[in-house]
Amino acid sequence: MLNIVSLAGFFLFMAIAWALSAKRRIVNWRVILWGILFQMLFALFLFLVPAGTRLFLAVNDIVIKILDSSAEGAKFVFGRLALPPGTTNESGETSIGPILAFQVFPTIIFFSALMSILYFFKIMPLFIRGFAYVFTRLMKISGAESLNAVSNIFVGIESVFTIKPYIKDMTRSEMFTLLTVCMSTVASNVMALYVFSLKDQFPTIAGHLISASFLSAPAALIISKLMMPENETPKTLGLNVKPHYDREDNLFMAIINGANSAIKFIVGIVALLIAVIGLVALIDLFLGWLGGLFNTDLTWSLKSFMGYLFYPFTLVTGVPLEDAGIASQIIGERLIVTEITAYQDLAEAIQEGLLSNPRSIIITSYALCGFAHISSMAIFIGGISALVPSKARIIAKMGIRCLIAATLACLMTACIAGLFYKESTILFGG
Repeated sequence: MLNIVSLAGFFLFMAIAWALSAKRRIVNWRVILWGILFQMLFALFLFLVPAGTRLFLAVNDIVIKILDSSAEGAKFVFGRLALPPGTTNESGETSIGPILAFQVFPTIIFFSALMSILYFFKIMPLFIRGFAYVFTRLMKISGAESLNAVSNIFVGIESVFTIKPYIKDMTRSEMFTLLTVCMSTVASNVMALYVFSLKDQFPTIAGHLISASFLSAPAALIISKLMMPENETPKTLGLNVKPHYDREDNLFMAIINGANSAIKFIVGIVALLIAVIGLVALIDLFLGWLGGLFNTDLTWSLKSFMGYLFYPFTLVTGVPLEDAGIASQIIGERLIVTEITAYQDLAEAIQEGLLSNPRSIIITSYALCGFAHISSMAIFIGGISALVPSKARIIAKMGIRCLIAATLACLMTACIAGLFYKESTILFGG
């Protein structure tokens, strides 16, 4: 029954996007039908076909092993501070507890260096061009749009640089799609952070987050083209464009530059978390005081209010009624405090038994797999505007609508997880 609810939710979120459309009379059915078909076939292969299930588990194991390898460098530099909670090193020293800076952030450095190596050997550009070609041919969208959508599956804001030469000539619809896709997906290096947070409570989380990234790209294309249909002619329409990137002179420079880029990224994340979480605490303090004046039984906090706002949306993704309250708070808070905090709260909710139903955990983890929050909106708008100052005003005006579109795309991805959920399958905790 709940699988049918997830299916209904999938189409409901598309209907909401159409209702918010700038031009409701224009609908690109090719994008919608191929986007739906791609998501359904991908999920069907991974979750229900034995060969796909084996591939899923293999990828999950590979990512976990890579993640464990990434921890070795952190242990060498930081000692017992880098030990995950509940573990002991070769010297018999035990972990002193969870420390984000020493246990999680080093994985971003490792994964950024690894991605640089894959770029240096032209492995990643090959993958990106292959998937982009499929999107361009089947959906009949511009080559720049599909290249950006596929790049976002593997990297974060760096994906914008792969289409840098084409941004200045993009149509309004293309720019809307660019921003929406950027906020609907997550970077591979940050994904390692989520895996690290959840792998003990949720052993197959790596495979699920990778599948969520693949599903979110076509979901973002569907939602963006419903909300901002194309009524111009893109310069790269139907063309298979090559990704633009600067290849390093040698392998060691690729590793060094990849690691250095990660350091800048981590500094940005740290600053963002300190500022946002501090401001949220301040707002909660005010809301708590305000709630005391009214003397009600309701909890007055941003997290609670986001929970109320996202409660009906969480229900239609297929989360069971008994878990919808907790799940909606976690999904809703992502909009304010970023997905990093939301994933940590999800891990805590699982550990404390507040979320014990595998279905609820799966759907929530898929719904959170995206940069659909206010902070990233500011980052992407600022970053893309810096590349094309002439379009800064247009990009800024699209911000809120793109954030709504990205949120709808993430919820659509969660619906796919709910639609194909089976209790007996090991992928879903069976």
